[in-house]
Amino acid sequence: MTVAIALFTADLRVHDNPVLDAAVRGADEVVPLFVRDRGVDAAGFAAPNRLAFLADCLTDLDDALRQRGGHLVLRTGEVVEEVLRVAAETDARTVHMAGGVSRYARHREDRLRSELDAQRRELVVHDEVITAVAPGAVTPQGSDHFAVFTPYLRRWSDTTLRHVVAPPRTVRVPSSPSSAKLPVRAQVSGVSPGLAAGGETRARARLTAWLRHGVDAYEDRHDDLAGDATSRLSPYLHFGALSPVEAVHRARRAGGDGAQAFVRQLAWRDFHHQVLAARPRAAFADYRPRGDAWRAADEEVRAWREGRTGYPIVDAAMRQLAHEGWMHNRGRLLTASFLTKTLYADWRVGAAHFLDLLVDGDVANNQLNWQWVAGTGTDTRPNRVLNPLAQAKRFDPAGEYVRRWVPELAELAGAAVHRPWQLDEAERARYDYPAPIVDLAEGRARFLESRGAA
Repeated sequence: MTVAIALFTADLRVHDNPVLDAAVRGADEVVPLFVRDRGVDAAGFAAPNRLAFLADCLTDLDDALRQRGGHLVLRTGEVVEEVLRVAAETDARTVHMAGGVSRYARHREDRLRSELDAQRRELVVHDEVITAVAPGAVTPQGSDHFAVFTPYLRRWSDTTLRHVVAPPRTVRVPSSPSSAKLPVRAQVSGVSPGLAAGGETRARARLTAWLRHGVDAYEDRHDDLAGDATSRLSPYLHFGALSPVEAVHRARRAGGDGAQAFVRQLAWRDFHHQVLAARPRAAFADYRPRGDAWRAADEEVRAWREGRTGYPIVDAAMRQLAHEGWMHNRGRLLTASFLTKTLYADWRVGAAHFLDLLVDGDVANNQLNWQWVAGTGTDTRPNRVLNPLAQAKRFDPAGEYVRRWVPELAELAGAAVHRPWQLDEAERARYDYPAPIVDLAEGRARFLESRGAA
């Protein structure tokens, strides 16, 4: 009786999962294994919102496996040690897993391969599981990765994606490996009150609903802050509860400008993964150093975190993040620009705060998006500064988004909600809302002068 291990990482699904499919096809019995990695916890990625969402995903994955005659085996500890332990308990000869892109994931993979080789066991790493196109699958001439998105998109779009893999009908699990109890969302403290529920079942339902009723308007409405017209699929993609390959295939079948714009966003996700795979230091170091002398600005940064900057559109986005563990993409851009360019604070400060709260927070997309906005990443216009008032006028013209998330200003009518400091003194006294912490023109001039001097 042959045994294989399907080691789940950021691929918590049974549909279109080459890791699980290969394990089931290649052995008589399979151990569907997830290791709660203490190394990831120690690195600060075990934030409450992601732990709660992870609990949902693991429960849903276990349910899907049980419907097929199996179950999920959960262990806690150091991944390599736990995999070796399970392999010894079951005499598994092969371990299947998805390829990662971070320095930590690559190091973990190398260690696991070395240890398994020493025991005459095999590690099989599957690409195009976490991304639609594997990092390094398309490269420009003379380089190991694309540093600009547009040429990457052209090559990415011309790449033939693998076929979608059907879920296994049956998963036979050996009786020998013990399993810890699955975590429960209710056991996690500090979770954002509006955090979405996780799991593959919800991911697939959301994708189906999105392609039927939302994607057609995406090209025109994806920046509409109040309309909330984005897919909200990023948390499910981050945990692998949804396959990016399947999402691209289904969106392309749906057709239309909206679907094309949605696929472009999936390509952005792959773009950042291939940058990080080639330049792992970009997780914490400037991809393109500009010689910035970032300000400490502790009080201003605190006001930014708390959504009390005095600029309602910035504060609304920061409060959405705190409440939902998620933020509209346009909100991410304008809040990041405000921190790094108007306040001229280090992008790593903002990236760390986002990772504390974002349910979809990962190294590739979070860190490299922050660098893109800060001008130290892959943006071809590194000194652009987003003006929050101009952004508000364009993407929240009636002030609906601000009134939703900054309730102390809910009584203000129309676009006046974006400039409460212009009210007369008597009216301002009615609202418990701060004055702006920085003059936009002065902040912009300070940034450009500092960046120019650098």
